[in-house]
Amino acid sequence: MSAARSVRTAASAAVGGSNRGRDGAREIPDATIARLPVYHRVLGQLAESGVTTVSSEELAAACGVSSAKLRKDLSHLGSYGTRGVGYDVRFLAYQISRELGLSQPWGVVIVGAGNLGHALVAYRGFASRGFAVVGLLDSHPDVVGRTLGSADSPIVVRPMHELEAVVADGGAHIGVIATPADAAQDVCDRLVAAGVRSILNFAPAVLSVPEGVEVRKVDLAVELQILAFHEQRRNDEPPESAEREIPSFVPESLGEAINA
Repeated sequence: MSAARSVRTAASAAVGGSNRGRDGAREIPDATIARLPVYHRVLGQLAESGVTTVSSEELAAACGVSSAKLRKDLSHLGSYGTRGVGYDVRFLAYQISRELGLSQPWGVVIVGAGNLGHALVAYRGFASRGFAVVGLLDSHPDVVGRTLGSADSPIVVRPMHELEAVVADGGAHIGVIATPADAAQDVCDRLVAAGVRSILNFAPAVLSVPEGVEVRKVDLAVELQILAFHEQRRNDEPPESAEREIPSFVPESLGEAINA
């Protein structure tokens, strides 16, 4: 399933079974989909700070994109801006959340209660972004039965043989794999068999899934290697290009630290 199709499917579920906007069914480019959560997060921050309207230039700068790119991205959703006024912050945030399928909570089941799983269930950002952790499972007997999560949202680690029941009882739509690599494919197969069609994989393994199942991979080691590549490229620059005067707005003490 393409990312564009998966978002349209989520939006369809959120608005009662229709994936058509005012202009009918539409394709949204994958690159646009990847930026929509950023727009949604920044709009939420603006709303919390009391901002009611924002121009495309201001919103684009806050999101780290060009205003032309932002306007093109939002044009795939509809026409929500007013010339000379900008965007209504709360209304645009709602429209993006609806398109992302966040107008209803999505159940998430996490498999793997190690350090990463522990950190994930303690993360407070899930609820505010439309996700509810409905289950945490592990196969290790020393972990099963422990209560993890935050003080206001505790969750008990369930044994792996209860995975299918946890998915069904919790209405889980999304599975998160936070296991060692050698266990990831088996966990993936069981999640798919239980009806989960969207999987976020933190395990350093390439998963094989049937048609209609969306897998997103998060590999922290790969991201670090990419950063190391760019760092190495910077280190390979000629000394004269690498040396640059510290801008006047940098505090003197910070400048000394940089030159130390």
